[in-house]
Amino acid sequence: MLVKIEQIKDAGLKLDEPIALGLLSDVLGGAASGHDTGFQATEPSTLHAFLRKLSGGVLLQGSFTLNVNAPCKRCITDVKMALPVSFTINLVPESLARGDDFKDDDEKVMEKKERAQGESGGTFAIDDADEQVFDGKKIDLDPIIREQVLLALPMNAVCREDCQGLCSQCGQNLNDKKCGCTPKVSDPRLSPLMNIKLN
Repeated sequence: MLVKIEQIKDAGLKLDEPIALGLLSDVLGGAASGHDTGFQATEPSTLHAFLRKLSGGVLLQGSFTLNVNAPCKRCITDVKMALPVSFTINLVPESLARGDDFKDDDEKVMEKKERAQGESGGTFAIDDADEQVFDGKKIDLDPIIREQVLLALPMNAVCREDCQGLCSQCGQNLNDKKCGCTPKVSDPRLSPLMNIKLN
């Protein structure tokens, strides 16, 4: 999904672009791709985006809904989720990011250079976390969508907050019915206490 910079007029550019199921499935992975997030895309989506030229760069505001399926981490039943995704990214041309257009009176670039020498987190400045660099002529939205899909995923899927999970002895789903198993000592280091005889 490419957007040429000349398509963005003074009033901005509004987009409603389909996000293919294949792209979402590729991002979420599976056994065939070599990486697996544990989530599966269930249907395609639509990217609603607005791009506006701003201070030599482009401001991108976007949103879409990610429909996924995943096994519950406690009882392994399938959980369907509709995850709302919204983001705002400042797209900076490579020339501006490198400082090619630097002038002594250009306060924006001066601040950017000072921040780059100041506090940072890893390989980028903290304040630049919502910035991405593009070639200055066209914007490829696919990598941005890929990143936002991964950021939207929860750490674990749970069918409901009070999910009882599975019995560790017989495998019964405790949400459906209780089993007759007696609870065992969960920590094996405490198992010798079971052999203590009280008089």
